[in-house]
Amino acid sequence: MNIEMVAMEIILYSGNSRSEAFQALKFAKEGKFEEAQESLKLAKEEALKAHKVQTNLIQEEARGNKAEIGLLLVHAQDHLMTSMLAKDLIEEMIDLYKNKNN
Repeated sequence: MNIEMVAMEIILYSGNSRSEAFQALKFAKEGKFEEAQESLKLAKEEALKAHKVQTNLIQEEARGNKAEIGLLLVHAQDHLMTSMLAKDLIEEMIDLYKNKNN
C-alpha cells in the first residue's frame, strides 16, 4: 500500500466533490435547480469514491497493516471532512433557495 497515493486519491476525490457542491450552489442561486441537483449528484459520487479509499485504509489497519500517519494523510483527511461538511451545508442552502422561490 502506497500511503502517498492513497492520500492523493482522497484529496482528488474530495476536491472534486467540493467543487461540484459549490457548482450546485451557484446553480441554485441562479434558480437552476435541476442543474443544481445534477451537480449535487456528482458531488455525492465523488465523495463516495473518497470515502471508499478511506474505508480501504481503515480495513487494512484492522487487518494489522498499519499505515504511517504523515502530514499528507492528515491533509487528505482534512480535505475529506471539509468537503463532506461543505456538501451537507450546501444541500441545506439549496433547500432554502428552493423554498424562497416557491
